[in-house]
Amino acid sequence: MKDKIYDIIGIGIGPFNLGMAALTAPLTELSAVFLDQSPSFSWHPGLMLSDATLQVPFMADLVTMADPTSPYSFLNFMKQTDRLYKFYIKEDFYILRKEYNAYCKWVIAQLPSCRFGQKVISTAYNESQACYELLVEDQKTFEKVMYYTRRLVLGTGTVPKIPESCGHGVHPHVIHTSQYLDFKRQLLQQKSVSIIGSGQSAAEIFNDLLPETENGMQLNWFTRPDRFFPLEYSKLTLELTSPEYVDYFHNLPAEKRRLVLAKQNQLFKGINYDLINQIFDKLYELSFDQEELNVRLSTNCQLNTITVVEEGGYHLSFYHTEQEQEFLQQTDFVVMATGYQYKEPSFLKGIADRIVRTEDQQYHVGRHYTIDHQGSEIFVQNAELHTHGFVTPDLGMGAYRNSVIINTILGREVYKAEKRIAFQQFGVEKTNELLTIETLNDELQAL
Repeated sequence: MKDKIYDIIGIGIGPFNLGMAALTAPLTELSAVFLDQSPSFSWHPGLMLSDATLQVPFMADLVTMADPTSPYSFLNFMKQTDRLYKFYIKEDFYILRKEYNAYCKWVIAQLPSCRFGQKVISTAYNESQACYELLVEDQKTFEKVMYYTRRLVLGTGTVPKIPESCGHGVHPHVIHTSQYLDFKRQLLQQKSVSIIGSGQSAAEIFNDLLPETENGMQLNWFTRPDRFFPLEYSKLTLELTSPEYVDYFHNLPAEKRRLVLAKQNQLFKGINYDLINQIFDKLYELSFDQEELNVRLSTNCQLNTITVVEEGGYHLSFYHTEQEQEFLQQTDFVVMATGYQYKEPSFLKGIADRIVRTEDQQYHVGRHYTIDHQGSEIFVQNAELHTHGFVTPDLGMGAYRNSVIINTILGREVYKAEKRIAFQQFGVEKTNELLTIETLNDELQAL
């Protein structure tokens, strides 16, 4: 075969695969290319509110936690764009979301390995050459080209999640939070807007629209949990975003992992504490001049269906989970803050036999983020929530995961991947000082 066979082809260029591109760039022993069907990089454009910040410190950039000396760090971006001293004086670890987006674009501009407007149509495995074949279509010229690689890194990301019963894509005024800024002008013309969901995106949009209630807009916020809860961010809790907790979680039985995840919403689905306070303070301010606010905040509310009202708008059918009662709410516009979910790319069908799966057909993700039977060829980014835990979508663990993947591919520690950073211990260690019940029973039977 005369065509070049890459060591790595990354599919999808979000922050995680972009971090992989930055970390592989200085490694002359690896050849890598990264493909994305979008025309350019844009990180959550529908929620690029002017004052919105990341929920993790700036060190959770593309490279710092793997290599603090990397030229692709956020601090170097600030230095090269003459903003480092302003950032130093600001004394704030949490950078603007639009600043992070600009930083990612700055990194991309330095990486010729990142190629946009390239859609992967299909994949196959060439047994004789021991490589993967990718049919890729240029989205401008529609020319098709074949790429070859020894390994794949899947970073195609997640897609908006909206229950089918809520008619997304059918009702023109029912949108996902990811579309918010695209529809904001229409939103501001409505008499009533309802937000469904309990996380950061819901809170940001509620806070952004709250001033409009002074102009007569009725703003509703419904959430299924029993409260509007903050993101838990205490220091010992943060130790759960550690390599040893990933080890611990990965080694739990699948059903136990599912149960543990169900109890951890406050660790990754909550609202920034300062934003909750900001919302309350604004409500307090508005209440001084208004006897009754054009605001409704309701908890324990499960949205079941959305139906069109003949005279205009929608009826939202809710079930109150504690009072066990149904009720209706009329509204002109609905913003669904129902999160995101992983969607398996269709181009994987050609190599389906090389992917190992669980009983329920999810990826069986190995500890080193592999999903192939050999455990060394197909890696995933942000598709392992069910096997590696709630830190999966966390930007702060992206550099760690990329370190593990690169080290696995090269068979040596190129980037230091910490094994233990937490003060606490998550499981029972089988040592001479601490015996498990099973070990004690085994020793007693041997006597």
